[in-house]
Parts: sequence; structure tokens; C-alpha cells
Amino acid sequence: MADEKTYDFDVIVVGSGMSGGWVAKEMAERGLKVCVIERGRDIVPVEDYTDMEDPWEHEQLNKASWKDREDYPIQSEVYAFHSYTKQFWVKDTEHPYIVPEGQDYKWRRGYHTGGRSIMWGRQTYRMSEIDFEANKKDGHGVDWPVRTKDIAPWYDHVETFAGISGSKEGLEILPDSVFQPPHDLTCAEKDFKVKVEETFPGRKVIPGRVANLTEPTKEQLELGRGKCQARDHCFRGCSFGAYFSSNSATLPAARRTGNLTLINDTAVHGLDYDAKTNRVSGVRTVNTNTKTAKTMTARVVFLNAGTIPTSMILLNSKSENFKNGLANSSGQLGRNLMDHMIGGGAYGIMPGNEDKHHYGRRPNGIYIPRFRNHTEEGEGFVRGFGYQGRAYRASWKQGIDQAGIGEDYKAANRTPGPWVMSITGFGEILPNFDNHVRLHASKTDQWGFPIPILDAKHGKNEITLIRQAARDSRAMLEAAGCTFIGSDDPKTAMPTPPGNGIHEMGTARMGRDPKTSVLNQWNQSHDVPNLFITDGSFMTSGGCQNPSLTYMAFSARAADHAAKLMKDGVI
Repeated sequence: MADEKTYDFDVIVVGSGMSGGWVAKEMAERGLKVCVIERGRDIVPVEDYTDMEDPWEHEQLNKASWKDREDYPIQSEVYAFHSYTKQFWVKDTEHPYIVPEGQDYKWRRGYHTGGRSIMWGRQTYRMSEIDFEANKKDGHGVDWPVRTKDIAPWYDHVETFAGISGSKEGLEILPDSVFQPPHDLTCAEKDFKVKVEETFPGRKVIPGRVANLTEPTKEQLELGRGKCQARDHCFRGCSFGAYFSSNSATLPAARRTGNLTLINDTAVHGLDYDAKTNRVSGVRTVNTNTKTAKTMTARVVFLNAGTIPTSMILLNSKSENFKNGLANSSGQLGRNLMDHMIGGGAYGIMPGNEDKHHYGRRPNGIYIPRFRNHTEEGEGFVRGFGYQGRAYRASWKQGIDQAGIGEDYKAANRTPGPWVMSITGFGEILPNFDNHVRLHASKTDQWGFPIPILDAKHGKNEITLIRQAARDSRAMLEAAGCTFIGSDDPKTAMPTPPGNGIHEMGTARMGRDPKTSVLNQWNQSHDVPNLFITDGSFMTSGGCQNPSLTYMAFSARAADHAAKLMKDGVI
């Protein structure tokens, strides 16, 4: 029988970013009244997007000031942080977290409508059967409760709506998507591709797959989205709606149904649990401006606040039944914190093509799918890594650090420099129980929320893997004929600190056994049936591919399942 209790909403979604936007869209389109609670302020594109502005319109020519570096010591290290983008990043001095002595963790985040879907790098790759089977085969983590046949239709679904540009390659390690036409490779990248694939038959160099529209569909145009203009200003916000974000796509789709309520400037402190019904009974919030507390109710709650905030919310939701955090009978909540490692890259001058130049500024480059422990063995490590990169002609910026003045200096910097080929490795991090999020016992932030402790470090497998990436990147540039090659030292290379990949995941993992996992195959809590989690927390392993596409697909799938359970009166 359906629950006869009166609720504020049918569904509450905590978080308006990559995954939360998808849940809102799917639920609203099924006729359910949806409330999206967003911790940060609303975004008004004409006021907040700066893709139409020039550096000289800002102080310090758009460079971060010393004051910015004091206020944003973590966020200001990101390539996308500038004077005209700092509105998208949290002020670190106002949002503290703790890292154990001797460790480092880079937590990059933004609190506003759309979350990091505004600032993301838009690289979109499916996970393969090899990824879903990896835990079971090599014994790290627990087995995924799904396989590609379960999620492939939902990859199709989200790709068609979001718009992914790329090329069909027929690779087992990197399944093809529903594609719009890819951005062309530059002439130097084409040369690199030929030479690498000739020298290493098990390796492929392909156009990167990105969520930038190259051939918009009728539905995308009706939502106000347009074709990518190849300006590479994406991290400033796109006034054309040409790249996928919650703001340009899923939230407008949810809003046009008339079933969406978006509440900004509201942080979720915790969830109330009713032991009699075994359900989440309320969502406890605080207004971040007035600090006024309020509890809201819904038949179903989706947590999409981001891996670390979602873990914090549940760990802070203690009760007599769940003394170590809501939905944590397994003891796995907050555990197995993963990311992707960055490192093991190389760059060099690519000879030839001095009579050519690239046209426009693609928001993209090349991708080299994983080949280690696939077409080539990996010595001393499991799993693997892929590479992102591009070839570009050195521009006037090469003269920034060179002394000079006058006509000769200007002439020298008007002439394009050589083609430079650069690739960067992205490696998989194994699930590890010891890498975790926990709450400080006594320290709280200005809103009364316990401050998180982010306790994670790389293990032997990660270090060995990234050093192989360094050897392989140099070998590929050498095979391509590059000169003046610079690379990480394969003997001493180390991955960047955890968090630097900006792909936090794994702290409320899916699994087949409630004793060793937090969620079932539908992203539904094993313990509390009306609680779903579809941000990066659910990931059972990470692969080496950028994970946002997988978050989208699982979010749409879980929303569909929850809606059916609601229709049937199960929840």
C-alpha cells in the first residue's frame, strides 16, 4: 500500500550538480514533485559567466592576486581558477577541512547551482566490462553488482540528451558512446597518432570524447543550447550552453515540467530516521546566510552532494539504530575514498608542419586509452592508466619570461613557435578501506557542521603504476620523433596528492552483500529503502576514465527504478 502520510515533496535531491541534476530531470519528467536543495547560491549566467570577457577587463590581467592565494590556497592551484572564475570556487578560509600530519589532500569544490558541472573538464568515457569485473578478478575491493549490459542502455540515454562528441573506435577497453562528430585532430596530433600506433600496435590515439555539442539535436536547441564555438573558455561558464552542465541541460529540462523546486543557500546537516518505518523521515537543513534551521520531508531522498559531503551528511546522521552513521551497518560508510592519479606525463617539440597552424581553440585534444594490463602487461601493478593531451603551436606566450623590448622582440613573438606535444597520465586508484572520510569529534564550521578529516594516501600499486606511465609517455614521444623531451623521472615519479584529480568517489560503494557495501545494484541503501545515493560515493572502483558520464548513467537508472517503486507503493 502507498504511504498515506503528507510530505513536503515526493523527492528531495541534495545537490544540484552533475548527478543531482539528472535525478531531478528524470523524476520531474515522471510527474513527481521534486525539491533540489543546493548549499550554494543560484547562478545567473549573464552575471556569473565570464566567457565573453577579456583579461584586461580585470585586475592583474585576470591572474590570481596574493589575497586570492591567501583566501583560496587550495582552489587557486587549479588551472581553471582566475580572477574572473573565482566565483565558482569555495573560499578555503571559510570551508576548512583537516588532513593528518604528513599527508596531503586537495579538495576542489564549488557551492552554487550546478556545482562542478560548470567547471568540469568535460571528458566523457564509458567504463568497460573489464572495469566492472576488475575487483572480482584481482581481489581488490568488492565485486560490482552490475555489468555493462545493465548500464549500457542508460549510457545511451544520458549521452543522447547531454551531447558527446567523439569517434567510434570499437575498443573493448573503451566502449563507444552515442556520438556527435568529434573535433578534428591537429596535423601534429595526426602525425603523433600514426607514429605511435605503428610503433606500439596495442595502443590507440583517438580524439578526446567531450560533452561539447558539435551537432546539436532538436531537443538540445529547444533547451537553449547551441553549437560549441571552439573558444576553449569552458571553465568560465558557457553562454552558448554548448557544453553539458546541470545549468544548461538537466535543470532546465526539470524546470519545464513545472515539478521542480530549487532551494539555494541551504546546507543539509543530516537526515532523520524513523525506526518504526525504517525510512528517512526528514532532511535537516540550515540556511547558510541566516543560519535558520528547517526540516523538510519527502517519500524518497537522493544524496548527490558530492562524495565527501554525502559521507559527512550520513556520518552526522546518527541514531540508536545507526550509531556510526545512517545506513552504515556494513561499516563501509566513508571508507574506500578514491580519486584518479595525475602524473607520469611528458612533453616535447614535434617536428614538421611549420607551415600550418590550428584553427580556433578546441576544448579538447587526444586520448590514449588504457593499454597496460590489457594489450600490454604491467609489471608489478594491477589496473592501468590512460593519457589526455594535445599538440599546439607555441604562441606569443612563449615570450612572457624572455627579456626583450622593441621591434625585434615584437616580431619574434608574432611568429608562431614549434608544435609542442604534451600528454598527461590519469591512473586508477585501488579501493582501500584505510583511505577514508571521518568527522572531527569536536571541531565544527561556522554553520555547526563537524569538520571533515580526509585521510588518504597512495599505496605501492599507485606509485608503481604512475612510474610505468612516465616510462611509456617518454617512449611514445620518442617514437613520434619529438625533441627536447621533458618527463617525470620513471625512477622517482610520484602521483599528485589525492584529490587533485577532482574525481572523489567510493565512500558509499555498491555491492552484492549488505555486510560489505552500503548500496545495492540500484544505488539504493541496503539498510534504508527510501535512501538513494548517485554521486561519486557509489563507485565500487574507479577505472582510469573520467567518471562523470558514469555518474550520469547510474543517476538516471536509479531515478527510474525509484520512480517505479514509488508508483508501486513500495517506497
